[in-house]
Amino acid sequence: MTRYTIIGCPIGELMLVGDGAGAEAALTGAYLVGQRHERVIEPDWIRADDAFTVAARQFAAYFAGESTSFDLRYLPRGSEFQRAVWKALEEIPYGQTCSYGELAQRIADRSKTRAVAAAVGRNPLCIVVPCHRVIGADGSLTGYAGGLERKRWLLDHEAAVSGATFDV
Repeated sequence: MTRYTIIGCPIGELMLVGDGAGAEAALTGAYLVGQRHERVIEPDWIRADDAFTVAARQFAAYFAGESTSFDLRYLPRGSEFQRAVWKALEEIPYGQTCSYGELAQRIADRSKTRAVAAAVGRNPLCIVVPCHRVIGADGSLTGYAGGLERKRWLLDHEAAVSGATFDV
């Protein structure tokens, strides 16, 4: 059974979606409300704020600058290639960035940069799986399903917390 909740955060509302019950329901999605590829609440979904208390607490700590990582149970749904890309995203350290080409090189080869970029854009767990840390080859701010303003905010936030500097 799919459950969801909507929490507030400094960059808008965040919809958490998952399967299961209890405070540690497995996340299948974390979507900024209004983002590209956002999930739409289905008629059979159940609003269950209590099913995501652990996740909500961890998001609050992230946005407060008190935590630089997430320790959540999550089950992103996607192709084998997409899941490989999302796994590689998790390896980009907090406060750091990499280019789509560099990410493609880590997974397969640079010729797959467009496919990697498409998979990054379909990441169902924004912020938890840090797709906002991927930038253009020239260091420019590019391609974020939540919008470039939100991507800029997230990178600035991580820079302020970690002491890193970004030239994007």
